[in-house]
Amino acid sequence: MSSFGSPGGGTITQKPKPPQRGSFPLDHDGECKQVMLSYLECIKKVKGVNEDPCRNLAKSYLSCRMDRNLMAKDDFKNLGFQDKDESEKSTPGELRW
Repeated sequence: MSSFGSPGGGTITQKPKPPQRGSFPLDHDGECKQVMLSYLECIKKVKGVNEDPCRNLAKSYLSCRMDRNLMAKDDFKNLGFQDKDESEKSTPGELRW
């Protein structure tokens, strides 16, 4: 019999940890699918660089999810989106999400 590498053959049970911001329903009906696909296409086009057009699509996607109660409503500042004035104050070369 194999014990999959655990010493003594005992099973280790760990208590699962919930996500930081809780869980939210999947978009089974595809209500925000088009925005998500546009965002993924944008990320692929810019090779993963955090560009403004992709950030705007990400913001639109989160907004779509919040509007359809697929995630809790939250301020975009708490989701990593700064106001234009604040983003200009950041240091050059800083990654802004």
